Amino acid sequence: MIETKQIRRYRTKYIKSTPDLIGEKVTVCGWVRTHRAQKTFSFVELNDGSEVSNLQIIMDQKIPEYESMIQKIATGASISVTGTVTESPGKGQSVEISAESFKVIGEAPTDYILQKKRHSFEFLRTIAHLRPRTNTFGAVTRVRSQMAYATHKFFQGRDFAYVQTPIITSADCETHGEMFHVTTLDKNKVPKTEDGKVDYSKDFFEKETFLTVSGQLNGEAYATALRDIYTFGPTFRAENSNTSRHLAEFWMIEPEFTFADLDDNMDLAEDYLKYLVKHAIDHCGSDLEFFNKFIDKTLLERLSLVLETPCTRLSYTDAIEILLKSGKKFEFPVSWGVDLSSEHERYLCEEHFKGPVILYNYPKEIKPFYMRKNDDGKTVAAMDVLVPGVGELMGGSQREERLDVLLKNLEEANLPLETYNWYVDLRRYGTTPHAGFGLGFERLVQYVTGMENIRDVIAFPRYPKHAEY
Repeated sequence: MIETKQIRRYRTKYIKSTPDLIGEKVTVCGWVRTHRAQKTFSFVELNDGSEVSNLQIIMDQKIPEYESMIQKIATGASISVTGTVTESPGKGQSVEISAESFKVIGEAPTDYILQKKRHSFEFLRTIAHLRPRTNTFGAVTRVRSQMAYATHKFFQGRDFAYVQTPIITSADCETHGEMFHVTTLDKNKVPKTEDGKVDYSKDFFEKETFLTVSGQLNGEAYATALRDIYTFGPTFRAENSNTSRHLAEFWMIEPEFTFADLDDNMDLAEDYLKYLVKHAIDHCGSDLEFFNKFIDKTLLERLSLVLETPCTRLSYTDAIEILLKSGKKFEFPVSWGVDLSSEHERYLCEEHFKGPVILYNYPKEIKPFYMRKNDDGKTVAAMDVLVPGVGELMGGSQREERLDVLLKNLEEANLPLETYNWYVDLRRYGTTPHAGFGLGFERLVQYVTGMENIRDVIAFPRYPKHAEY
């Protein structure tokens, strides 16, 4: 019995990076980016999403039913091709496929919207279900995937336990009130109490509940048992903001670790940032080169700078002094006690220090109740990591571990003890100094890719008046 050599199916990225495949018969599947038909042969550019560049397929009349079949190949069609890997004489490509047979899996009509031409990002947001097929959004998605993988690899390598915290909550971690309600009450027949308020005792959870703005408080419960944990999940803000930096639904990475102070927190944040950037450079080379060429020509230089230089660490008070002496006219005036805006943050890291900056010790009045009060009585042990091109990338603090101080903070913030009593228990029973921070995952992807608008680094963006798909 004669053995038939199996024809292997490969991703195009693997074929182009494996010289030993030259002369081998392979099968590739993907979508047609362009098709140039000559009299007796055709060039097809195929992309299967594994990398930004296409794989060239040469088709000619030796293929059965070539004349009739080739008419079905149009931009956007999905096809399967079997042929031999050969060295390519073409510029910018090392190999190509000499096809022996092919099959059209899914045809695409001539009015397929993603023909070979430039489309604005604003337009592509209106067809978010198709934009992953473009070079830019394919590259964004691959980088995003690698950043998620690197996040788990970093924290797992440091023995942090991955904890999944609730999406539905009754506590407002940030105390800003910008939360989405979760309810099963009939909006046409809302039950009311005697004083005319909504009677949440008739609701599914018998209390007022929301989509979470942060998994931090729940994460602290597990950190005070397992020492070091991290969360990675969706969070929600009902903030009516239409800027390029805000989403209503986004993802957050939030490590919490015990027996740690603010300095430990800054060290972990800087190590994590450098690890992510190095992973991107090592594993997303062709995509980063694409972004550097077409999106931000300073991208690779900026990312390399992060690896070569330590983050500048600066107190909030010193930062205010720098801003006041800058001579720059800001849209939002600067004074001690104000919450810094994006223009202030970006001036510090882009113009003054020209690199990442970690600000610390913020005024207590502009920070949440759980941050540890410093001995000066004016500031808290908070920190923000600022990066060029984005501004704030991470924000965190040493948490208030002292029971009496935490109780006073809750009272001053007018927060009900019955809602946060479980959180206070963490200080009643075996309290310990601990710290943590939150990283907005989409802002990280913005930073690593150079993409300007945060709506272009998440698959299906949610923002005011937009919740399609």
